[in-house]
Amino acid sequence: MSSRHTTTIAGSLLTASFTAVMILSFTAVADDQGPGSGKGGKAVDPAPAGVRLTTALPGKISVDNSSHKTSITATVKNEGTKESGDIRLLVVGFDGLQVKGVQGCSAMAGKDLPKGSNSGFVCDVGNLAAGKSKSYAVDATFDLSKTGKICLPVQDRGGKKTFWQQGPVPFGATNPSPNAPTTPLLLDTTNKPVSPGGDELPRTGPGSDLLPLGAAGAALVSMGAAGLWWSRRRPRRQPS
Repeated sequence: MSSRHTTTIAGSLLTASFTAVMILSFTAVADDQGPGSGKGGKAVDPAPAGVRLTTALPGKISVDNSSHKTSITATVKNEGTKESGDIRLLVVGFDGLQVKGVQGCSAMAGKDLPKGSNSGFVCDVGNLAAGKSKSYAVDATFDLSKTGKICLPVQDRGGKKTFWQQGPVPFGATNPSPNAPTTPLLLDTTNKPVSPGGDELPRTGPGSDLLPLGAAGAALVSMGAAGLWWSRRRPRRQPS
């Protein structure tokens, strides 16, 4: 994997470790999400020969204006001609988008979350055959008074290499309707939050452009809709 001493990819680097602490189940699947999209995704470390890993997020999700709940389908795909080997998918929420659970996946410990993120899960995908994909139901909430982003890195099992990363890419609405039952959000759209107690719809602060990550002084840089974020350190695992 490229290191800070050799190559900087899209100006972002994360050195972190992840601990799986809790298995959460989730049964709801998002409705009418449309075809998946790889917007905001980019290859990072070279994948094994014949392996091409990508991810996809729905082009549209819907947020309940009362409960703030939403559901998202996160998909990892092997578009290559050979098996992927053991891989894992990370699902991480930022700003107003908080990941509450991912079907069959393990929650990251709070101390292992990068600064700027509020939640994260690790999904052990295993060996993905050529041409196959695997989807995960993501249970989330979205605070419509804020912007919100999600990030999907695909790594080797040990987290030492990141073959692909989608995001942090935003979901959002340019014209929210706070009085409607639900608010539709589009992928790769910055949310224009509803100001409390008024009809004005201001855009909130510039803080999403640069998020410091961890004590090592690494940073995640969001360039447009996409940033690059990957782990150099093998994750700590609790004894079973």
